[in-house]
Amino acid sequence: MLERLDTVDWAGLTHAYGYATDVPDQIRFLRSFDPDVRAKSLGELYGNVFHQGTRYEASAHVVPFLLELLTDPATPDRSAILGLLASLAVGYGEEYLPAGYPVAEHRAAAAGGDELLAAGRAYTDDEEEEEDEEDEDDDGDWVDEPALFTYMQTLDPADDNRLGAYIALAAYDAVRAGLPLILPLITDADAGTRTAAAHVLAWFPEAATDSLPVLVSGAADPDPAAAATALVAIGLLGSTGAETVLETALDDPRDVVRWGAAIGLARIRAEEAGPRVAAELHGWVGRDGAPHASIPFLDGDLRGYAARSLPSLGDTYADDSFAVLLDRLPKVSGIEALPVAEMALHMAFPDPPLPTGTPFAALDERQRRLVRVLADSPGTWRIDGVTFGNFTMLVNGHGLPRDPESMARYIAGTTVT
Repeated sequence: MLERLDTVDWAGLTHAYGYATDVPDQIRFLRSFDPDVRAKSLGELYGNVFHQGTRYEASAHVVPFLLELLTDPATPDRSAILGLLASLAVGYGEEYLPAGYPVAEHRAAAAGGDELLAAGRAYTDDEEEEEDEEDEDDDGDWVDEPALFTYMQTLDPADDNRLGAYIALAAYDAVRAGLPLILPLITDADAGTRTAAAHVLAWFPEAATDSLPVLVSGAADPDPAAAATALVAIGLLGSTGAETVLETALDDPRDVVRWGAAIGLARIRAEEAGPRVAAELHGWVGRDGAPHASIPFLDGDLRGYAARSLPSLGDTYADDSFAVLLDRLPKVSGIEALPVAEMALHMAFPDPPLPTGTPFAALDERQRRLVRVLADSPGTWRIDGVTFGNFTMLVNGHGLPRDPESMARYIAGTTVT
């Protein structure tokens, strides 16, 4: 196990904090008997090769060894390793819900990135060639700054994005190459591993031919979280050939499984999803309760995922969907409020932002209803009692006031956006 780990030139590869010399031990420690050691190593790996969602040069090189760990049933916390693989593949997956991963767009965005990476690795700053390029690490020690990092500072935004897309795509393709090792985990003895494996498969539409039969079998999993995750994955892969499985799951006695079926059918059928799917999604948006931590999508916020799926249902259910969202908004706050508000704003203000100076009286009925709810729901704007910046930016990004008090003044006509 991991016998090839030291054959990789980690000292020549970069991660978020410089050269990746610390990565081999972090991978090894994922097999530790001590859960605290494993958790520390996993956290360090996230920080190094998935720092705030960014993939780095070393990220793709980590993937084969994570896959190797998965092949041994004795490896602890394999579901956590699968979670890291999903993150390395697509970044923050919630960005791509409910539509699925746009891999064709990613490949187009990465075109030419290989040449930029090669140039970065060979880069020399002519003006400072005689000087040491140094930076300070987390321990206060001074270390040589990688040439790639210096080179990236010289790039214009377009080339910087192209290089970043290429590096991220390398990690994505490294995980895709390992899918044959992940597919068998759908039948693993551990329910968490089965669930996490289905979650990984959801992000690879180019491999749908191989993944779908496995996910269809996973949809019959006795564990409700595993079954629901497989159903959502089927939908994200966009397979119309598995609709019968999704339809059957709408009759499942387990509510979480019905949720997964409705999410999958809304993704595949969109406006043709039908009243049962609409009713299931509407019911979930209005539910109270804690997130379902055992389901990886959107960190287990099944209500938020249902809210994100409502616009897919189209005009037939638009009024009912909007009413459900408005009813839910005053009851949520913090992270949980974001998908609800995002979809309500999308349905009321489809072409943001609102032009500066637009008076409240000029808004249509749906827009006025939403603005009133936002003004009357100060708790929705907060997280842990403090104004939530992400929520403020979401609302203001549609041309609306930045807080409920300003929103109330806007309604009264004393100020304009």
